[in-house]
Amino acid sequence: SDLLDLGADLCIPDESPTALRIVASQVDFLEKKIDEINASLEPLTSFILPGGSKASAALHLCRTIIRRGERSLIQLDQTHPLNPEAIKYLNRLSDLLFVLCRHVNDNGKNDVLWIPGKSRTD
Repeated sequence: SDLLDLGADLCIPDESPTALRIVASQVDFLEKKIDEINASLEPLTSFILPGGSKASAALHLCRTIIRRGERSLIQLDQTHPLNPEAIKYLNRLSDLLFVLCRHVNDNGKNDVLWIPGKSRTD
């Protein structure tokens, strides 16, 4: 439902008095979920690469698509001011997807960690 609210927010001009807008409580909900899930995860010791389980890989893909949308909204906001809560919502949604990636990888135990220079031959 929130994603449809977001779509409604983005497609109706600011001057419409009846427009449905993303509000701070929707962003707060995502932040609380992030904190809940993050509390059970192993601490990060390296960058995480997309992968691990199929579910985690799919969530990483969703996260990158959300980040692309966020960048597009930030660019659009420069010429057509948008609801700042809508941009915050996308940012927090991508962060929620990141912690969900780690959660489905056995609470971070099966994360695929970046090893700097791993494939170098020199």
